[in-house]
Amino acid sequence: MSEYNNIKVLIIEDDLGIAEIHRRNLMQIEGFDAIGIAASKMEAETLLDVLSPDLILLDLYLPDGNGLDILRYLRQHAHACDVILITADREVETLQQAMRGGVVDYLLKPVVFSRLQEALQKYLKQKNKFGSLDDLDQSVVDSMIFNASSSTASGGRLPKGIDKVTLDKVRALLEDQAQITADKAGELIGASRTTARRYLEHLIAAGELQADLRYGTVGRPERTYKTTFKTTFTKTRG
Repeated sequence: MSEYNNIKVLIIEDDLGIAEIHRRNLMQIEGFDAIGIAASKMEAETLLDVLSPDLILLDLYLPDGNGLDILRYLRQHAHACDVILITADREVETLQQAMRGGVVDYLLKPVVFSRLQEALQKYLKQKNKFGSLDDLDQSVVDSMIFNASSSTASGGRLPKGIDKVTLDKVRALLEDQAQITADKAGELIGASRTTARRYLEHLIAAGELQADLRYGTVGRPERTYKTTFKTTFTKTRG
């Protein structure tokens, strides 16, 4: 198979050590070729024009700009490539802006190989499906657009350290409460505050929850969690 039959991937990451890890991970996943590494926004824009990648692994923070700026650059210049954003930023607004920019996935650092592999294989499967279609019906559109959210809801592969049974327990808490803290969630599911917070933060990354700060009469403000939409957790999972 010629390398140009594979998905051409541009890595945009200012930490060259992390970029090299991405490159080596790509070498282990069939169907993908790393065609370049850019360590800055300026370098990224040059390589985008020269290499015409199919997919970008995009870091959010760069020495001369922001990954969201590159997303806007792509759309303004009609680059026909897709983006997986990789970042340590856990702010809900960043995820929302990334979704508006059309990212196909959003990975939180540190990224484990299995989660990156899942994202790439899901992307490749969808791209191959596009290539095999002649026309659309509603069921095909639904499977393409809602694939990511439905796979998580139906028990698809979860990141390391996230167990489906515990995740469903945490989800259930928000069916009856407008908002909850990690301390309270841990108490209700019989786990530590740290464990509960890990699951709550996972649901933020999945777009199911959003975080807020609750200010008490004394002490530091407390981080609280609430559903993004009140209808997110409906008991239809069986």
